[in-house]
Amino acid sequence: MRIELATEPGSSERPNEDWASASVPAEGRGGTLVLLDGVTPPAGSDGCVHSVPWFTARLGGSLAELSASRRDMTLAWILSESIRRTAEAHGSPCDLSHPRTPQATVVLARWDEERVEHLVLSDSALLVEAPDGGVTPVLDDRIDRLPPGSLASEEIADTRVRNKEGGFFTAAADPGVASRAVTGETPRKDVRALAALTDGASRWTERFQEGDWGAALKMLRATGPQGLIDRVRELERADTDSGRPRRGKPHDDATAVLVEL
Repeated sequence: MRIELATEPGSSERPNEDWASASVPAEGRGGTLVLLDGVTPPAGSDGCVHSVPWFTARLGGSLAELSASRRDMTLAWILSESIRRTAEAHGSPCDLSHPRTPQATVVLARWDEERVEHLVLSDSALLVEAPDGGVTPVLDDRIDRLPPGSLASEEIADTRVRNKEGGFFTAAADPGVASRAVTGETPRKDVRALAALTDGASRWTERFQEGDWGAALKMLRATGPQGLIDRVRELERADTDSGRPRRGKPHDDATAVLVEL
């Protein structure tokens, strides 16, 4: 088994809000993968005394512990329990009902001799490679299906679509959001490799269209996760210098994990 991980902040002036972990063996069998992309809040109050990196470290630590040690729990159950634990850790000073309370996207994978389980919540990506080299992306595409104008401003997004019916969902303070995640499983014999990407790394495919998801996994295998992130940074710099209108941050935190089973 081969596991490689790389992460890089979008700016040296801000902490990296991504979080990733892999463990083998998990409870003596198989392994686990956890990837979080913390959601950067807009300027102003988010009702919380804690930072996004504090939140992703707490949530990620619980996800890593439970997915590795509790084979009796489904991944959705693990996410729900980890959100509950993290919400309790906030304490009384924090207003967890605030729409911008610290939150994150989630990718979870767990495997043993028989199956590979997966969970994806919001816009990070999980890639599942078959023995013949075919790659299936596991995506939560609700953000892409929002009505036009839903993300025109932070206020509109928070009021209409963030963690709301008909909108999109992230792991914040409500354990019930785990039921919104994309979940499933694949026979272990049908999986050769897994890759997880925060949206800062998946820009290679989704924003810059350097190749499809299969090509992204091939690049991860050939150059390692750092090689893919380095190429994203090159593309971002060229995009910034082009003078064309840009979508989103010029540079985002980027994390990629490759697992060869």
